[in-house]
Amino acid sequence: MVGYGNAMHGTASGSPALPVATAPTPANWAAIGLLGLVWGGTFMVVAVALQGYGPLTVACARTTLGAVALLAVLAVLRRPWPAWHPRLIRSIAVIGVLNTAVPFALLGWGQQFVPSAFAGISMAALPLFVLPMAHAFGGEPMSRNRLIGVIVGFAGAVVLVGPGVLRIGSGMEPLGQIACLGAAFSYACGSIMTRRCPPVDPILLAGLTLCVGAVILIPAMLAVEGVPALAAPLPTAAIVFLGLLPTALATLLRVVIIRSAGSVFMTLVNYQVPLWSVLFGALLLSEELPLRFFAALGLILLGLAISQWASQRRLIGRAGN
Repeated sequence: MVGYGNAMHGTASGSPALPVATAPTPANWAAIGLLGLVWGGTFMVVAVALQGYGPLTVACARTTLGAVALLAVLAVLRRPWPAWHPRLIRSIAVIGVLNTAVPFALLGWGQQFVPSAFAGISMAALPLFVLPMAHAFGGEPMSRNRLIGVIVGFAGAVVLVGPGVLRIGSGMEPLGQIACLGAAFSYACGSIMTRRCPPVDPILLAGLTLCVGAVILIPAMLAVEGVPALAAPLPTAAIVFLGLLPTALATLLRVVIIRSAGSVFMTLVNYQVPLWSVLFGALLLSEELPLRFFAALGLILLGLAISQWASQRRLIGRAGN
């Protein structure tokens, strides 16, 4: 789930400028629906992979497979490489840590103790982490609607965690919850760094940051979990799915959507991911979901709608023309 929730950031040096976004086409709507489905199903697939592999092995495999797939795509597309300089190298290294290594490891570890639906709902709070950070560090003023949306959304995050977080020491579930929310916070930090990164092709940036994640996670996996033994077919297939679809294919879809319909249209995926994660968790994994999950989901989605109201209203107007 590379770059989930992030706006696209520039193009490679010397590549053509992005075309101006037009009204979304039926193909754009189909693509955004498919992207929401793939990313929303990621948490269920992680839960399946954890049935046969350790959390660091799952994180390492999806990062490494995704990196190989995206580098292969880059070779086929013959995308130009950027002019390397210290600022770009530092940016790629930091984004690789914040967007891949840390959140993948935290989600893998946390999902051992919480339902996959919890992880999906916690990711819905990601844009609400980004807004105050963008105000403080990214030069994007916090409007009244954004402030109200952030407050409502964070109220949903508090409801999501519930009073169980106060029972740290009595079980691993509270720590699993904190790990999932920590992954969302790490993604938010990675989003701010991505916006501040020098212009670079988005597919190249995703591939290189996955390489950074793999360089970090491979030795961590070997030190903690050792060389993994081949597990049953279903968890193994889940790991392959994680490496190829939510990373490589989803990254390509994301680029196509933003190039043709714009980054505002891309924000519609934020509303779909938690809904799919809850649906898959309940129906396919038979997870028992407390009522507070649904209350939290409603508050977080309401917060997103309020904070993004102005841009979504412009999008609706553009679609109606």
